[in-house]
Amino acid sequence: MNKFYAFLLLFFSLSPVYSDTITGHVSEKGSTLQNRIIDKNTGIGISGATIAFPKENYSTKTNKDGYFELDTSIDGTSIMSVQKNKYKPFSMTINEKTFTKPIEIGIEKSNAHDISIDSEMHHLGDNSYSDNSANASEFQTEAIGPFFTKRFNLKNLNLNSPVYLVIGSIIGIDTLMARTMNQNKRPNAYASPPEVYFNGNKVAEIQINGDGQKIKLPPHLIKKNGINEVTIKTGKNIMQTAYVDYDDIEFMNLMIEN
Repeated sequence: MNKFYAFLLLFFSLSPVYSDTITGHVSEKGSTLQNRIIDKNTGIGISGATIAFPKENYSTKTNKDGYFELDTSIDGTSIMSVQKNKYKPFSMTINEKTFTKPIEIGIEKSNAHDISIDSEMHHLGDNSYSDNSANASEFQTEAIGPFFTKRFNLKNLNLNSPVYLVIGSIIGIDTLMARTMNQNKRPNAYASPPEVYFNGNKVAEIQINGDGQKIKLPPHLIKKNGINEVTIKTGKNIMQTAYVDYDDIEFMNLMIEN
């Protein structure tokens, strides 16, 4: 699995409802299990963490030693999320190859300055996309439109330290750069990049699909004791001129790191 970092970014509401979610059972036989969630700093297993695969409508929890079973299968690429109280939300994209291997994930405790903005899966676009679109097989939810906006309070920030907007996982981006990196197979079409706005100001364009993408927020844009707003706008098919054809993308886990 490739992971794409902040310098790549800077270089260049209807939430899903899982009414038929399948819940895996928690096993107490940790010695026979290979999948595990641990504390990134201590290496100790974390009990009661929730592991979910939104595409498969599947979730399960870790046992007292941090081990968990996966009583499901995946088809193509999928997003896996990990949630635990007092820890930063975590998500990653996996495929059939990585799914069949033992999974050990270290998650970090959140601090007083970290804020989870949204932990749901969101689909932007117009529900019109090719099977060759980047990770199109992952799409789970109906599109809510071409943009997503969320308002939230920011308190206890240390503006003397960098403040980042973090996108846990994002898929479906069909930019020219994503095509160059073999993230999609659309030889005759590509889209403009999704745009990220903070308090009405454009702060980034997202050129590629990936996990843990960070956007450094300019301090002068941050309202430390007021309402802040983040907006993500999907791109448009540059090759389509007869009508507006929005690029269908999905993303999960938005948070502020400080």
